[in-house]
Amino acid sequence: MKKSLWLLLLLLAMVVGIAACGGNNDHVDGEENEGNENNNIEANDNNENEEEGDNETSSGDQTLIFARGGDSQSLDYASVTDGESSRITLQIYESLLKFNEDSFEVEPSLAHDWDISDDDLTFTFYLEEGVTFHDGTDFNADAVVTNFDRWSDPDSEFGFADDGYAYTTYGNQFGGFKGDDNHIIDEINVINDHEIEFVLKYPSGAFLQNIAMSYFAMTSPAALEEHGPAINKNPVGTGPFKFVSWDRDDRIVLDKNEDYWMEGLPKLDQVIFQVIPDNSARLTALRSGEIDIMDGLNPDDYAMVQDEPGLQAFERETNNVGYLGFNTDKAPFDDPLVRQAMNHAVDKETLISLLYADLAVPAKNTLPPAYLGYNDDIEPYAYDPERAIELLEEAGYPDGFEFDLWAMPVARPYMPDAERAAEVLQANFSDIGLESEIVSMEWATYLEEIQTGVQDVFMLGWSGTNGDSDYFLGNLLTTATIPENNQTFYSNTDVDDLLEQARSVVDEEERAALYEEALALIHEDAPMINLVHSTPVLAGTDRVQNYVPHLSTSEALTNVELSE
Repeated sequence: MKKSLWLLLLLLAMVVGIAACGGNNDHVDGEENEGNENNNIEANDNNENEEEGDNETSSGDQTLIFARGGDSQSLDYASVTDGESSRITLQIYESLLKFNEDSFEVEPSLAHDWDISDDDLTFTFYLEEGVTFHDGTDFNADAVVTNFDRWSDPDSEFGFADDGYAYTTYGNQFGGFKGDDNHIIDEINVINDHEIEFVLKYPSGAFLQNIAMSYFAMTSPAALEEHGPAINKNPVGTGPFKFVSWDRDDRIVLDKNEDYWMEGLPKLDQVIFQVIPDNSARLTALRSGEIDIMDGLNPDDYAMVQDEPGLQAFERETNNVGYLGFNTDKAPFDDPLVRQAMNHAVDKETLISLLYADLAVPAKNTLPPAYLGYNDDIEPYAYDPERAIELLEEAGYPDGFEFDLWAMPVARPYMPDAERAAEVLQANFSDIGLESEIVSMEWATYLEEIQTGVQDVFMLGWSGTNGDSDYFLGNLLTTATIPENNQTFYSNTDVDDLLEQARSVVDEEERAALYEEALALIHEDAPMINLVHSTPVLAGTDRVQNYVPHLSTSEALTNVELSE
């Protein structure tokens, strides 16, 4: 029986649409966290690809320069969750399905159609024919199996576990790994070169959403064989643009895929992703014509850009959370009373007024308001310094304490000016007798260090990439994702159980109730201070045509072109 779960997907898209998910990489962006902005492998040295023309740009007029605040962590999409990595990999790689350009509605991509069995356990995908990877090898069902084995099987030759690769997002989205009881995929069967079947152990309300995520895109098996663990700096996909070069902390150059399987696309000849760390410097470069698009526009500049001749402004829909995380394994932050006290110390309204030009709302849940299971009954931690002092006294800290406040070195969609934000928070904590030293470092190092547990309190965030609540809660707040995505080291078995149940439920009302219950427990435990849900803004010249910022924080530039 032909089924596409369109009703479910439409509802998910509508839920997210109502809200209108690191700066640099997000670990998981999951931004970032693109989710959090976490990295599962060490930052690499400058790209060793020395092909002729690596440092040249196209002579034509269709070269787009996209400026961003920081560099990518890796170009192996499945092993990282930062938004700056997915911004690049989305141009190079493609998944079996994709999201609509302005929602999380699932659409065909490398699979042009699919069937779902009546019991919601068997998904059959029909693959596009005549598609080749950038190295000239064929995309087919065997390539799909190779990629899913790589992520799911700890013993896969292409998993590169000994080189530090980990696929935490896969484990969360699909319930674990091969051999785990809760791993949702029971088997993958190749029917023929262009037909493949996924058999699930139990129904999943978000299976198609997960298949469409950019994390689960197709890499050339031949490239995995050739480059091994260096695949993270030698990406080979089927997408509209081909990798040319990477000058670390400077720029990444992509060229048009002349053999792209979608006729007439892409429209650009070349895309250069340029790193310009300072927000104001990026805007200056935009005004002078040195770049075409910039991310990380200061909210204070948004209205001015809207009215400036020759420029245009863009908004992403609200689909993120910016937070201050506690290292719950480290005293005194292992005490919920201390964490609750510090929640009461933060003046979110003033933070939003000073940094966001009202392009944000205070956060009380880790989930954005439009997501399934958002618990609106939760009473937010009110800004109440007196109550904060009482809780500190109850916890045994009447004279306060000192701690390190880690601040991101880059602008992120949920935190456009991390340095100023840290200063505001520092003042809030000083008002209740807590003295903090602001600590910052290079972005990739920041992301690596917070996985080791050396931090006290750290600034980070998460942007949604599939429209499903589990992507936020399952990645950020479960025991299984420590330390790759969960750097608070928060572990509550009751929360783990609730989120595991929700993952295996199709009925939306039942899933929502489970998420609401989990959020109530998380709120009481207070492993983080949920600061804001922001509306990220960007700017571009008026030459940029057909650019649609996706709410997931990354979008393919397939249809973008530059006017005369």
